This record gives sequence, C-alpha cells and structure tokens, in this order.
Amino acid sequence: MKRAVMLFAEGFETVEALMSVDILRRGGVEVTMASITEEESVRSSHGVLVEMDAVLGEVDCLSYDAIILPGGMPGTLHLGESEAVKQALFAMNDAGKIVSAICAAPGVLGKHGLLQGKNACSYPDHECNLTGANVSRESVVVDGNIVTSRGLGTAMEFAFALLEILVSKEKAEEIKKAIVYQELA
Repeated sequence: MKRAVMLFAEGFETVEALMSVDILRRGGVEVTMASITEEESVRSSHGVLVEMDAVLGEVDCLSYDAIILPGGMPGTLHLGESEAVKQALFAMNDAGKIVSAICAAPGVLGKHGLLQGKNACSYPDHECNLTGANVSRESVVVDGNIVTSRGLGTAMEFAFALLEILVSKEKAEEIKKAIVYQELA
C-alpha cells in the first residue's frame, strides 16, 4: 500500500487539505495527517478544527511515498518558517519521493530551492515565490517528483494527479466515476 504524509500548519486551506486526504484514502493510499507543531488538532484558515493522526516530530517521512503541503494563509507561512518541514522536504526530495504542494504552498518549495529548473504552478498571487521555476498556468503540473497545483478550484485535479502517480490511472478513473466527477450528461 502506498503512503503519503500531509503536513498541517495553523491556517491551512480546508478544502485543499481534506479533499486530497479524502480522494487519496478512497483510492487506497494510507494518508497520515501530521501537525508541524506538537498540537494534536490544527485549525484551518476558516476555523475548521481537524484532529491529526500524528505530529511531524513522530513521523519518519522516508517511510512515505509522498509528502503533501496544503496552501492557505497563514498556514503556508508557518510551513515555510518550519525547520522540520524544510528537513522533511529535503529528505523526501533527495530520496526521489513525491514532493507536492498546492495554492501558495509551492512557494515553500521555491523558498528552499526545490523548484530550480522545474515546471511549477501556484496560486496566481504567489507565482513570484516559485523561485527558480518555469512558471506554468496549468491546473496541475507534474515535473519529475515535484507536483504543484494552483488552488482550491484545482484541489480535486491535484488529488487525482497524486492518486494516479501513487496508485494508477485506472484507480483514479474508478474513483472519479464513483464520485460522479465530471460525468457527462
């Protein structure tokens, strides 16, 4: 079974985070929701309190196949300021594992030099933070082990892209059908 860890910081974007967790779990991916602090619950930018599965200090990131950063403010700022997040991102990238971020969070990857020479996208107002990247306006961009997406409106596409990479295109299509995603009349 494939495994992913999503890092939660106070002020994360609710739908970007929980949509990805839900789609991946439906597709058979074991997703650990990990607080970047010692708090066992983390509040979203819109006041939704979410109970975590773990805290980052207890997680061996290299035992996962992917790491996911949701956007949201000020959550993205907290992710970018965390030394533990930085270390986790470098470890995962160095191991060639999937490093993914949505909305403003791809800027955290840019801040740490992980987008150098890569194609990437982010929330339009945060494209200036994609340091070293070739900025794209696509909904989801996959470049090697780096996966980025633009925002809440692209959260489902982001989740399905991750599911396709981690499990299979067939599984992604199966889940799309099960949830009536873009069903034709």
